Amino acid sequence: MNRFCKSFFLFLIIVAGITFCTPAYAAENGYSYLLMPTQIIKLNNVYFIVDSNHNQIIYSDTLNTDLRNWKVMTRNTQKPHAITSDGEIYMVIDTDNNRILTFEKSYNTFKPLQTFEQVGIRPHYADYDYANGVFYVWSSMTGEMYLYKRTPGTNLISLQEVRAISELSDCYVRSFTISGDVILFPSVERSSILMVDKNTFEVLNEYPVPDNISGMVQISIIDGYFFVTVSTDRQYNLQMPAIIRAKTLEDFGAGNYENLYSLFGNNGTPYYVSYFDGFFYMIHENAAPSVYRFRAEDGIIYDIKGMFS
Repeated sequence: MNRFCKSFFLFLIIVAGITFCTPAYAAENGYSYLLMPTQIIKLNNVYFIVDSNHNQIIYSDTLNTDLRNWKVMTRNTQKPHAITSDGEIYMVIDTDNNRILTFEKSYNTFKPLQTFEQVGIRPHYADYDYANGVFYVWSSMTGEMYLYKRTPGTNLISLQEVRAISELSDCYVRSFTISGDVILFPSVERSSILMVDKNTFEVLNEYPVPDNISGMVQISIIDGYFFVTVSTDRQYNLQMPAIIRAKTLEDFGAGNYENLYSLFGNNGTPYYVSYFDGFFYMIHENAAPSVYRFRAEDGIIYDIKGMFS
C-alpha cells in the first residue's frame, strides 16, 4: 500500500468514527514474598491477597501461580487490610489513608470506580452482608461502622449512615464477625468480646477474656467453635500470639479454651481467616509460611499445609 492509500485509509477510519482499543493488562507483582499480609480471600472465582506492607492488593486465577506472577489490582494504598465484594463491586480498605476504594473487573484488570475519604481512623475490616445488601466497613479506632449500599442499576455505592458503638470508642478493634442477627467485636482495651445487634447496634452482651489473650484479631466460627486469632496481650506484647478456640464465648473468660498455636508452626502472628474451596485459610504475619490452609471437622484440625513461604 503506497503512502497515499495509507493516508486515505486512516482518513476513512477517522471519518467513520472507528476506534481500535488495545486491552489493558495488569502489572505482575514481582515480589517473591509477602510483607505483613492481612488477608487471603476468594471473591467471584478470583483469589486475592492483601499484601499490606507492600501497599498493594494482588490477585490470581489460581493459588498455584508463582507469587511473582500474581497480578496487581492496585498499589494506590497505604497498608491496606481487607477486601470484600458483592459480586460486582470490589471494596478495598485503604487503612493508613483512612479511606475505601471501589473497583469493577474489566477484562483482564480492575477499573477504579469511587474513593471515599475520611472513613474513621485506620479502617481495618469490611464485609458484604447479602442478607440486607449492605457493605459494612469498620473504623478500628473510633467505634464506628460505616454502612454503604449500591445505587440501583449502577456499580456505584453511597454512604447510608454511620453507626457508633460508644463502648468501643478509642478502643482498638481489628475486625468484626457478622453471625445471623448479631455482630461480634473483639476489643483489646476492654479485654472482651462485644455482641451487638446487627440492626440497632445495641450492645446485647459483653464477654470478658483474660488479659493475656485480649489482643484479639478476629473471631471465626469454625466446626462449632469460636476460633480466635490473637496478636498480642492487652499491653500489646508481640511475644504473646495465640490461636484459641472454645465452645462458648463465656468459656474464654473462664479459661476454658484450647490454644492451637503449636499446630501452625509455633511462630508468627495469626491474622484474618477466610473459608473457600473447602478449606480455611489463615494469614500468618512475621513468619514463613505466610498462610496456613487447614480443615476442621468433629473437633479435629487436620490437613494443615503452609503456603507462600
